[in-house]
Amino acid sequence: MKSQKGFTLIELVIVIVILGLLAATALPRFSNLTQSARVATLNGLAGGLRGAVSIARATQLVTPGLNSNDSVSMDGQTIAMTNGWPTAATVSNVLTDITGFTFTGTDPASFTLVSGGNCEVRYTQSVAGEFPLVAVFSSGC
Repeated sequence: MKSQKGFTLIELVIVIVILGLLAATALPRFSNLTQSARVATLNGLAGGLRGAVSIARATQLVTPGLNSNDSVSMDGQTIAMTNGWPTAATVSNVLTDITGFTFTGTDPASFTLVSGGNCEVRYTQSVAGEFPLVAVFSSGC
């Protein structure tokens, strides 16, 4: 009689059950990573927006002859200014790439994440020369 090599059906079923249990345990961790990635994307855009808005203000301050409501040009883009800060309508021009976001230019301006959820960054124009408000809304991510 020949000796047979291989696994029995019971051994294969047990391995499949163990793999299923491991996958069910790891799945919640991976689904939470999606939400964390969305929030990190929003925070990255908000930080970039704050920096770019400050650069637009600095550009206006160092350019001779410009008043606080005069437009500035950055990277070939015209940015309308009010109270020395970018307006909500043209704030998207301070950023070179907003791929993955849709932009709405009403005050407050909104950068909404395309990949799902109610995830957005809002830019509220400056009032009386104060720093404009850049807020992250991630409750629906």
